[in-house]
Amino acid sequence: MDVAPYFQSPERADAGLSALARGVVGSEILRIAGEIRAMQAKGLPVCDLTIGDFDPRYFPIPKELLDGTREALESGQTNYPPAEGILPLREAVARLYERDLGLAYPVDSVVIAAGARPLLYGAYRTLVDPGETVIYPVPTWNNNHYAYLSGARGVPVIVSAASNFFPTPDQLREHLSTARLLILNSPLNPTGTVISKEALTAITTMVVEENRRREATRKKPLYFVFDQVYWTLTFGKATHHTPVALVPESAPYVIFLDAISKAFCATGMRVGWGVMPPAVRRRMSDILGHVGAWAPKAEQVGVAALLNQPEAISAYRNSVRGKLIQRLEALYRGVIDMKNDGFPVDAIEPQGAIYLSARFDLFGRTVNGTAVKTNDDVRRLLLGAGIGAVPFQAFGLAGDTGWFRLAAGAVSMDDIAAAFPRLRALLLAAASTPAFAAR
Repeated sequence: MDVAPYFQSPERADAGLSALARGVVGSEILRIAGEIRAMQAKGLPVCDLTIGDFDPRYFPIPKELLDGTREALESGQTNYPPAEGILPLREAVARLYERDLGLAYPVDSVVIAAGARPLLYGAYRTLVDPGETVIYPVPTWNNNHYAYLSGARGVPVIVSAASNFFPTPDQLREHLSTARLLILNSPLNPTGTVISKEALTAITTMVVEENRRREATRKKPLYFVFDQVYWTLTFGKATHHTPVALVPESAPYVIFLDAISKAFCATGMRVGWGVMPPAVRRRMSDILGHVGAWAPKAEQVGVAALLNQPEAISAYRNSVRGKLIQRLEALYRGVIDMKNDGFPVDAIEPQGAIYLSARFDLFGRTVNGTAVKTNDDVRRLLLGAGIGAVPFQAFGLAGDTGWFRLAAGAVSMDDIAAAFPRLRALLLAAASTPAFAAR
């Protein structure tokens, strides 16, 4: 029996949903990815720089992780894991942080989840009551959505290339006294930039000072979520620092978010961890347990085996960084070469993560019959030239600035090389317009 005729129209069905469901906004990145898949299905050439993922043809997961997970599956490790994660993995994470970051946390501080995504959402649900304030910079990843889903009062702090796309202490100072949560991510998705030691020290010190003031009045503390899922991927002179290493007194207020997704190119294996004060960890484990946000047990066993092999980890990191910087430098040099030729483009030299920030200032022109007024107009022109890119609006930034995220993990060097002649042809078309010639 065909049941489709019994379904309501989307408009009528929406009327029966919760206010939360009616107001939620889907992922802009996934929508753009759908357009690219449609083009690829038609056989059109596309250099897909949209998805923050890795193509396993170029970035396979570590052999040790693959072998460990296979062995776990074959030995029957397919039942429920503990809500907080298996003990061997929690112990391995604690050893990793002490070995590589100089942070000696107790095992009771570590919780395992199905990637960093549920941990970020779990931090909102664990620490923030409806109506309380959460501070985060924009562009940023998903904080605008999680603030909405948790009923928090989101305070987006608009950042720019002038501050390397991180908030300055002065920008944050006016908000800290009323905030419950401050969230930073470094290396940063979407910009690929890394916060400086000086800026992170100053911001963390402000968090500690604010909490000392609150202790006198018994107010709820201000927590600092530090998303460092890309911390193993820094390039050139950029160096990763942590709030707790810089300001040890911040330890009672800092929640680290981390995962294998980017460090080991294992986005689909869904293993992440949070490291935090034990009292916060216990409650977050309870919340994540109720929604079943556990990482699969076999994958947890495999990750634990990998994390206990520091030499294998070091070799793998070096290999991945080498291939990523090759791609990011090719993207960067290609954009800067066109900038030097007088085209209205720019880029920030790669610092970390798998992203390049690039700017395409085509506003006020009519290109190939399209009047360019918004970032989405630019995005569509780029896609017409076979280049998939994500505007910063997908990361909570409201203005049309021309800034885009270019992701380098799912493309080959040949893909990148083939894309630049198409981009140059697009810019030449823009150069023929009066608005361009007048600049």
